[in-house]
Amino acid sequence: MARASCAALRCKFGPAHIIHSLCLASNPPCCAAHRAHQPDETTLPSVQSQTPSGGHREMGGAAEASASAATALLVPRAPSRPAVGAEVRRQVGLAAPLVACSLLQYSLQVVSVMFAGHLGELSLSGASVAASFANVTGFSVLLGMGSALDTFCGQSYGARQYDMLGTHTQRAIIVLMLTGVPLASVLAFTGQILIALGQNPEISSEAGLYAQWLIPGLFAYGLLQCLTRFLQTQNVVQILVVCSGLTLLLHIMLCWFLVQTFGLGHKGAALATSISYWFNVALLAIYVKVSEAGRRSWHGWSREALKLNDVKVYLKLAIPSTFMTCLEYWAFEMVVLLAGFLPDPKLETSILSISLNTMWMVYTIPSGLSNAISIRVSNELGAGNPQAARLSVYISGVMCLTEGLFIAIITVLVRDIWGYLYSSEKEVVKYVSMMMPILATSDFMDGIQCTLSGAARGCGWQKICSVINLFAYYAIGLPSAVTFAFVLKIGGKGLWLGIICAMAVQIFALVVMMLRTSWDEEAEKAQAGVQFSDDSITSA
Repeated sequence: MARASCAALRCKFGPAHIIHSLCLASNPPCCAAHRAHQPDETTLPSVQSQTPSGGHREMGGAAEASASAATALLVPRAPSRPAVGAEVRRQVGLAAPLVACSLLQYSLQVVSVMFAGHLGELSLSGASVAASFANVTGFSVLLGMGSALDTFCGQSYGARQYDMLGTHTQRAIIVLMLTGVPLASVLAFTGQILIALGQNPEISSEAGLYAQWLIPGLFAYGLLQCLTRFLQTQNVVQILVVCSGLTLLLHIMLCWFLVQTFGLGHKGAALATSISYWFNVALLAIYVKVSEAGRRSWHGWSREALKLNDVKVYLKLAIPSTFMTCLEYWAFEMVVLLAGFLPDPKLETSILSISLNTMWMVYTIPSGLSNAISIRVSNELGAGNPQAARLSVYISGVMCLTEGLFIAIITVLVRDIWGYLYSSEKEVVKYVSMMMPILATSDFMDGIQCTLSGAARGCGWQKICSVINLFAYYAIGLPSAVTFAFVLKIGGKGLWLGIICAMAVQIFALVVMMLRTSWDEEAEKAQAGVQFSDDSITSA
């Protein structure tokens, strides 16, 4: 009896109970759709109770049965420890390779800029400005448009509509390649645009040449986003790390030969980036051709990918996805530009650039968690498992809090030495040291919003999330940054505090959305959407 009581206490106050309590607090189970997913607890054994006279009577009447049934319907069983543990293992198994993949892919342009930097200060400035401009005006747009596949492919895979994964991916490829044409035109005139914006003519000219050699890589990057999401939504992630690792090794060798051996200068670094992206695409295309995941979901090019109505459906999600992604990118870049209007623009711009580079490097970790939860939520909703999707969200919340706290602590601990990685000047190192606690706060908050945004992508909430980002960064964040930096005279630290204000609003809105979500309705919407797509192919 004592052992049973102890076991009951452990169950009551264990991790599964905590997660379940959070779930009940956010979404009390009251609808018929929810009850349909709960275990049948209405058939309970008869309970013997001691009567005052010492006899026993059986409590198995209709009233007791009704009470037991009501209890089972209103208070479903908490997730078991094995269920929680299994979900944690799934998310870690997805997130770890995706973090590595993000870091390896991010390293391509970093390596290119490093090689350009060894050619001189002008080449370094031109390559840095061009890479930043290309990310804002080109690569981030394709990244956002491709992220719509997180919803389409993820939910189709969960519903076991495997043919739809290939069709969705082909449709995305067509859309992204067409989108790349005007984006390439912008990159072709990077130098002229920068000069028109008042940038230094020499740096603008160097940046223009660098950006032009990135144009072939822009189209490869679009294909890479499509193939990556085609595979990762099927939980095929290990190959992404392998291909990205091989690509980075090739990229380092290409940079050496093109920049140093063949003397192409900073143009060679940009060309190496483009070649490396195409090499990564080729590796993934070969894998899709020969792998089981590819054979199951890709049956050659289909005319269904060109159906105008379905293209419109894709664009209805892809366009908000693009704004959801780009509004954040643009806000950060605008903060760096605002630093140029501070009293010591050279120092402030350098510090904000260092802060931004540090944040993007750290961002690869929550980015992996974000992609993992997006996959888990979309798969479970497509499969009609709303409670599993909800459990995934809460477990990812615990994981992102843990990761964010760890990163924040590390950031604070290295604050006095981090600046030496970028400069040997005492003034820069001291300023970086003062920025690091603020950066630690933003890293912690960015991990939370990134994970919540991943869950939102899995649900297909890109439209409302783009509105949230617009309000958070442009109605709250940037005005706050200007107020802190220029009115309150806090300088570059004030600009970053404005970004933190935007993140706080963003997190608050996303948390409210998650707490008010009916996961049963989301599962029904996902299955209805998948069924509609499947019917459109069947009827063709």
